[in-house]
Amino acid sequence: MRRFLPFACLIVLGLASPALAAFPCDELWAERNAVYKDAGYCFKTPRAIRAFGNAGCKYDDLADVPLSARDRAKVADIQRQEQANRCPR
Repeated sequence: MRRFLPFACLIVLGLASPALAAFPCDELWAERNAVYKDAGYCFKTPRAIRAFGNAGCKYDDLADVPLSARDRAKVADIQRQEQANRCPR
């Protein structure tokens, strides 16, 4: 399985916004979903299940996933970049 840098590493490396805009859609998707995986989300799409699996997941509804303020901000930033890059939903 392909590994992605945690968002915190991107910040340290100076790759977070606005440089996130240079990231391909697949990498933004993976970074956003890694936050949800770490928080215990149970993925529903075949793509996400293949990439992250559902072992140890706890939350079927995305609205129930407990995210810290930092993680919410990280996801929002990634989503803005996905939208700016016109990434498919």
